[in-house]
Amino acid sequence: MPISRSKPFSRFDVVVVPFPYSDRLTEKRRPAIVVSAEQLTSKYGLVWLAMVTSADNRRWDCDVPVSDLNTAGLPAASLVRPAKIANVDADRVLQRIGRLVPKDVRAVQAQLKTFLG
Repeated sequence: MPISRSKPFSRFDVVVVPFPYSDRLTEKRRPAIVVSAEQLTSKYGLVWLAMVTSADNRRWDCDVPVSDLNTAGLPAASLVRPAKIANVDADRVLQRIGRLVPKDVRAVQAQLKTFLG
């Protein structure tokens, strides 16, 4: 069941969502990191998400390894891929499973800053 808009997500929460592929018109249910402020959800019903992928996949130079899988709620070694951002309706978020630890938050923020200028 989707999470209500009345309880906005916090930045750097780990959520499960149907994440869109960037190269085809389909999506895959996967974990993602909330990178938008709560105001985006409460005012517009939207959330910006950074993709989470398996650490087994080919690494990109911007990838951030998730250092605390338990706190993040992730079952296997994973990477945050800040280069892949999706904008989705908050009602499509299926559940909140965890949160990034401060060390990982700082690393993701640094990568996002390089892309946002």
